Amino acid sequence: MSGRRRVVFMGTPDFSVPALEAIHAAHDVICVYTQPPRPAGRGKQPRLTPVHARAEALGLEVRHPVSLKTPEAQAEFAALKADVAVVVAYGLILPQAVLDAPRYGCLNIHASLLPRWRGAAPIQRAIMAGDAESGICIMQMEAGLDTGPVLLRAATAISEQDTAQRLHDRLSGMGAALIVEALSRLPQLRAEKQPDAGVSYATKIDKAEARVDWTRPAEEVARLIRGLSPFPGAWCKAPFGRLKLLDARAVEGAGAPGEMLEGARVACGRGAVALRSVQREGKRAMSVEELQRGVGDMTGQVLR
Repeated sequence: MSGRRRVVFMGTPDFSVPALEAIHAAHDVICVYTQPPRPAGRGKQPRLTPVHARAEALGLEVRHPVSLKTPEAQAEFAALKADVAVVVAYGLILPQAVLDAPRYGCLNIHASLLPRWRGAAPIQRAIMAGDAESGICIMQMEAGLDTGPVLLRAATAISEQDTAQRLHDRLSGMGAALIVEALSRLPQLRAEKQPDAGVSYATKIDKAEARVDWTRPAEEVARLIRGLSPFPGAWCKAPFGRLKLLDARAVEGAGAPGEMLEGARVACGRGAVALRSVQREGKRAMSVEELQRGVGDMTGQVLR
């Protein structure tokens, strides 16, 4: 097989859009599958997913079935006679009939170095766990959750500058480049079975995890803050109300857990964190310096 591929693209959020654009530029995207429009905003009007909106702008056919389990939906998918389907954070389980329909099956762009962080929240979990690196895997999909053999992988270091948003954006671009390479090299690529050792699962973020426990070590608190930024956002209660914490670094410092120290530092169970970016309820994100210009010097106050 050589030249342009007939590709079905299946994705939903912002993370998926660069891959759609890259594939569209290099191959023939014959149909785009995405989640249905859902009520959003104050008016609760139906809102297209980011992939849906971009696909329409590119003039591509868009489908948004609520399920792919029906014989009708599977027949419609098979009738596309795709060479390959590319799946990027689509949000629906693909039945075996769908996985088997394209000539070269379904490829998934997964935002971790498999088998580490299979599942729903690999970017956040990698930062929260203190991983030194993350990456992208192009995986041949099978029935199990992110268990398929890997065709290509690329790694990137995780630094103290990385929030979930920054790592998300970097991995999104890496995934777009890597899937185009994978498509151009089909079917010569050799799929490598994932090792049994080192499997971990990136469970969906529970909002209960987002409240900061200042008794924890500073490194752990800082990773929680960066790993949940911007959504759902780590948070605490300040004297003036709920405060979302969007960026922080572990630094030296000592005090009662939650006590504000000089230099916009907050004491933890061990060490302290220097807050960099925060957000009050109903307000935009701002630097901690901007916050203190509005509420005054917070030194000595306690965050809970």
